[in-house]
Amino acid sequence: MKSEIAIIGCGRIGSVHARAITETLPMVDLVLADVEPSRAIDLANRVGAHAVDIADIWDRPNLCAVAICSSTTTHVDYICAAAEAGVAVFCEKPVSLDLDEVDRAVRAVTDSDIPFMVGFHKRFDPTHQATKQAVVDGRVGDVHLLRITTRDPQPPPLDYISVSGGIFLDMTIHDFDMARFLVDSPVQEIFARGAVLIDPQIEQAGDFDTAVVWMRHESGAMTVIDNSRQAAYGHDQRVEVFGSEGMVTSENHHDHAAVVLDAEGSHGAVVPHHFLERYESAYRHEWSAFWSYLNEGGPSPVSIEDGRAPVALAVAATESARTRTLIALQSVR
Repeated sequence: MKSEIAIIGCGRIGSVHARAITETLPMVDLVLADVEPSRAIDLANRVGAHAVDIADIWDRPNLCAVAICSSTTTHVDYICAAAEAGVAVFCEKPVSLDLDEVDRAVRAVTDSDIPFMVGFHKRFDPTHQATKQAVVDGRVGDVHLLRITTRDPQPPPLDYISVSGGIFLDMTIHDFDMARFLVDSPVQEIFARGAVLIDPQIEQAGDFDTAVVWMRHESGAMTVIDNSRQAAYGHDQRVEVFGSEGMVTSENHHDHAAVVLDAEGSHGAVVPHHFLERYESAYRHEWSAFWSYLNEGGPSPVSIEDGRAPVALAVAATESARTRTLIALQSVR
């Protein structure tokens, strides 16, 4: 019998992971569950998986891991259930919007010693990984500055924004993880500002649609992040690491590199307008890394501590933007 991976939560991100698993891990059987059983059945029919009730997951004899892709407020309860059952966990970000709840998950994972990985997929993008490798290899020397740009093609629905925890916990959280990944030095200070420049209804929902974050790391390096909920030209994802010996950049992807020059100027391919166009391969690499971790052991590719730190930074950024003050941190690693 094949080992099984169960996905809990069959919405948009659950569907992304279901496709990535079926394409990357043909040696496992995929099981799907959702609080709305019809959603699990529909996705199972589309990817060739098997739909089951959530309550039946933990007793499956061939279950080797669960992928928690449900609503954020349910993550920690499912993590604790998996820890009690001794089942490995892949959990979508964020672990929780609440640091106390994240700490409850940390205790459950630590006490049970189950394999655990957080789904920060951008770490597994080949271009971002090449950027990281250049830093590790010393190609840029000592890191002085990190610049991260993340701009979405359009804002998410307002009903999502109202429960997302805000732009720093929903969107910038990926950039907080990327800063830790690339600079590899704890953050000691953070300052954030936000504005509503796109849709007044986002302000009514208590959020920003445009934001800038500055961070100082223990090493002395500084990170600057800029975010926008709406970039008219597409899904803008760029990273630049500047150091004492050079610089490395991770640029936007395009369908092709051809450039047309004419009397009206130069014209190239547009930037992708959907995050999957940019990161589809990252999800596949992420699942390959998780499977290797399950079978070969060693440190988690993205540990529970890696899951906690971006939440702590997002909470601090939210407070900084609200109070318009610099927030000193106890070296968030």
